[in-house]
Amino acid sequence: MYDWDEVLRDAERQPGAGPGGEDRLIVNMGPQHPSTHGVLRLILEIEGESVIEARCGIGYLHTGIEKNLEYRNWTQAVTFLTRADYLMPLFNETVYCRAVEALLGVEADVPPRAEVIRVLLMELNRISSHLVALATGGMELGALTVMTNGFRDREPILDILEAITGNRMNHAYVRPGGLAQDLPDGVVEDIRTLIAEFPKRLRDYERLLNSNPVFLGRTKGVGYLDLAGCMALGVTGPMLRATGLPHDLRKAEPYLGYDTYEFDVPTETGCDAYSRYVVRLHEMAESLRIIDQALDRLEPGPVMLADPKIAWPARLALGSADGLGNSEEWVRHIMAQSMEALIHHFKLVTEGFAVPAGQVYSAVESPRGELGAHVVSDGGTRPFRVHLRDPSFTHLAAVPAMAEGGMLADVVAVVASVDPVLGGADR
Repeated sequence: MYDWDEVLRDAERQPGAGPGGEDRLIVNMGPQHPSTHGVLRLILEIEGESVIEARCGIGYLHTGIEKNLEYRNWTQAVTFLTRADYLMPLFNETVYCRAVEALLGVEADVPPRAEVIRVLLMELNRISSHLVALATGGMELGALTVMTNGFRDREPILDILEAITGNRMNHAYVRPGGLAQDLPDGVVEDIRTLIAEFPKRLRDYERLLNSNPVFLGRTKGVGYLDLAGCMALGVTGPMLRATGLPHDLRKAEPYLGYDTYEFDVPTETGCDAYSRYVVRLHEMAESLRIIDQALDRLEPGPVMLADPKIAWPARLALGSADGLGNSEEWVRHIMAQSMEALIHHFKLVTEGFAVPAGQVYSAVESPRGELGAHVVSDGGTRPFRVHLRDPSFTHLAAVPAMAEGGMLADVVAVVASVDPVLGGADR
């Protein structure tokens, strides 16, 4: 993002620097660094142990996902978008598919069972993402027990997601119009077992961290960003709620029937790294409440809208050896019973469906804040433009505001409290 010589010249011109700027150092932290929370480069100007200026250098994980979507049909785009912020793939898929459904004018036609399953999986995904935030943040501050426990507790969630979608991550399970397939047998019981056990795991984190003097010393009063700062910088999610404002899109602008679920929006008032940790911990407990209600709402029914011109792929099933693919019954039908069905399937898979011209902005409350998708159609079978409003990208702009004036060691806690995922920032 910045030329190294330019940064050095700027530092030497600072009025507080000595002749030649010898009282200040430029420290290049990352992108290969165990405490930058990902492939993030931080250019720090320090004086002693104090951070005078901080700049974020991003782009080291760039994938060109948004541009690639212009060369794929509307359904194939899900396979790319799920890989943007790879710790919350189901949110990426859902926000995009809801935008496509709005362009198609079929939001009301999405089956209720599909919407409930979307809620169910997103809340499971929220917990798994917050566990990674706790685990990696703990590791970066030296709390290795938190790291091992966090990844241990995330594992059964990934097992459930794999049983449902065929993949531990990057699922491509949510599709325009519904879902790729229904829930497999036995998974509802597995989820109930998980949510019955999980409150005990959350209490373990509280016992490990809430009164730990080292953790408190590294996080309390560190990375201060108040409500005014959040509003000025466009900060949302747990960082915003750590300032005391209970803003959550699931309540403020309900979608997928979230307004019919009973849950609270946790807030704290410390405006620091510790408050953000507490908010995420409490949010996991609220997600458990939502999951329990979603399981009770599951009623038999389809998981894809009935319009055969949109419902692509036609029928999928989890195979014993080759993962997710067309079901044997469907292959038998199109290959041996109906030439018309074969032609229709071929046209959908190779060309996709056309979406009326227009543009839509769709947003969901992701684990990191407001995740938006601005989707533009020119009336063809491929997106004209897709742009994600990714919270990791937005929130990295707040790192200088939180780090400058603090200690060098505090930069690690600041970045961990933001919980950026560079796949989302660099998409």
